[in-house]
Parts: sequence; structure tokens; C-alpha cells
Amino acid sequence: MTTPRAMPDFVASMPTFLDASHDSVARGLSVLAAHWPIADHDAQHAVDRLREANAFNLLIPQKDGGKSVDPARIDVRSLCVAREVIAWASPLADGIFAVQGLGSNPIVLTPSFPYRAEILREVAAGTRVCGFALTEPEAGTDVASMRCTARLDGEHWILDGEKIFISNVGIAHQFVVFANADPSAGKKGISAFVVPKDAPGLTLEKVPMSLDHPLGRLLMKGCRVPRSALLGEVGHGMRLALGTLDVFRTSVGAAACGMARRALDETIARVKSRVQFGKPLAEFQLTQAALAEMATDLDAARLLVYRAAWLKDQGHRASTEVAMAKLFATEAAQRIIDRAVQLHGGLGVVLGSVVEQLYREIRPLRIYEGTSEIQKLIIGGALVG
Repeated sequence: MTTPRAMPDFVASMPTFLDASHDSVARGLSVLAAHWPIADHDAQHAVDRLREANAFNLLIPQKDGGKSVDPARIDVRSLCVAREVIAWASPLADGIFAVQGLGSNPIVLTPSFPYRAEILREVAAGTRVCGFALTEPEAGTDVASMRCTARLDGEHWILDGEKIFISNVGIAHQFVVFANADPSAGKKGISAFVVPKDAPGLTLEKVPMSLDHPLGRLLMKGCRVPRSALLGEVGHGMRLALGTLDVFRTSVGAAACGMARRALDETIARVKSRVQFGKPLAEFQLTQAALAEMATDLDAARLLVYRAAWLKDQGHRASTEVAMAKLFATEAAQRIIDRAVQLHGGLGVVLGSVVEQLYREIRPLRIYEGTSEIQKLIIGGALVG
């Protein structure tokens, strides 16, 4: 199978929203594409490659020892560029990178946390891997219905409950775990705790998935962590969770664009090289029409993503624009990759082919960090509200 030789230029086509600093981010990460097959499913190897490329630095503001373009906070456009580039090279690495950000950002948002400086320095260096433990078996989109609890016992917090579909299980050194420390207060009692992977009473289990990602379950039965493990104050958990998701949700669309771009690149190479009925598939009008739809969907998705990222970096709330970007980009990427499989013919469903893997990789993006249906409710509510 013909494989694209070089990573495409992700920044030149977005001069309205991106500048030289973002071009520098993309070029700095281009090393990820060199000699790294998309079928490499070794999670620790992905961490090592991301560390070598200094990717984790982008997740930490400059004032805290990172290399984010913005000195005081995470630059959303840089985050989107990084995820688009990384997802093009390796969806596995993109997932690890994103959750490293999700798992460290609540700490970024908590200046009073006593171990903040040390942890963020190690996160930026890639020597500490983080996880973000919010979802439960009965609490996905409805976060407020979580059943995981925390109670104070002298100088320790005792956590009980279960978290499911948690990324970076098996490679993470710690997790930010959300639990209700005051169930009588409802969602106002939800709090966040930094829980090391070897905390007493914590059991980690891998969840078998259609994708070879480090994803699993956290079982907490009398899990004991120091009193200082609390991030901020009791009841600050929802604010930290929503504040983190607000930053990273836009970047989900960027990751979808990276995977869609890879599928389009693979498909163009394939239809140019495969000959049917005496000529390359690329010369058939139906093939060209399909490619045209794929490319147009991709450009439209990227414009929505980087518009939303630009608005966030200008300090706007931009909830509607972020929802539009996440909704359209993930749905468009699914269409693009589905068409890529079709144009590859039988090879498109061969286990291990690039487009077959992308077909499985893209599906979760329409679910996590707010399903497509939730994004529609946000957009519709804003229109009539």
C-alpha cells in the first residue's frame, strides 16, 4: 500500500486564525511522522516519542514551566495544532497527549495545591503521566449523578466507587479523581482529588476495547489518600472538570481533522496507484467527486475548529462555536474516513490497514467530551435562548 511520505502543512491554509508561533508548533511535532507507523500500538513508546518531541510542554503555561504560546494559560490554537498533527501520525499518541492535558489541567487551575509546581514540571517534561477520572458506569454525560464518594477520616480522604473508560490506565502515575465529598449537597459536593496509581485501596483494570488504547477501570474500596490530595476546596470539582473540558473540547475537533486528513492523504495515494479497467481510479469522475466531498468537508471542519480556538484565545466564552466545531468536525471526519474505506475497496477492511484503523479510531470522538447529541442541544438552546 502506498503511504504518504511526509506530513502535510497544517498551518499555511489557516492564516486568518494561526500565525508563526503555531507554525513553529506544527514543525516541532513533524518529527512524529518520521518512521512511526500508525499501527504502532505500544503506549509507552508513544509516551517516549511525545516526550522526545517536547509535546507535553504545550500543556503547561510558561509561568509554570511549560512552553505554551500564552505565558499565563494554555493556548487553545496551539493545542489544536498539536492534536491535529499528532492524530495524523498516531491516534494512540493523540489520545495519550489529550488525557495528559485533561489530567494535569485541574492542577493548573488550582494555584493553592501544595505539590503543584513539582507535578507540573514533571508533566511538562513527560516524566509524569496523568489520567482524568470523571466517567462512571451510570454517570457519563450526566456528571452530576456520579456515585463515587469521598469522606474525611482524620488526615486522610477515603474514596469509594468506580470509574470507567478512563484513559492512560497502565501508564499513568496519577489520576485526578472526581468524587462527591458532600452527597447531601448534590453536584455542589463534587470534589477533585489527586490519586497516585499505587494508592491503598485502588485497583486498576484494563477494559477490552476495539482499539488498543491504555483504557480501563478504577475500582476504589476504602482508597486512602492524604488530606492534601484535595484540589482546592470541597465542592470545587465541577468547576475544575467543566473548566478543563471547556479548554480541551475544541481540540477534539482538531484531532478528528488530523485523522480525516490522514485518511484523505492515504486515499489520494491509493486511487492514483490502483489501476482498474485500464486506468488509475483517480481518473474516474466518481472518484474525483468523492475526493472533492472529502476535501470540502475537511476544510469546513478545520475552519470551524480554528474559529472556535481563536475565539477561546481571545477570551470569549464561545460555547456555541465550540459545540459547532466539535459536532461538525467529528461527524465530518466519520464521513471522510468511511468514504476512504470505500475507495480502498477490500483493502479498506483488512485488519491493520491505515484506513481500517482510522475507521475504528474516529468513532469514539463523536462520544467523548460531549456526544454529538449534546452539542446539538447546546447549539439549539443558544439559538432559541
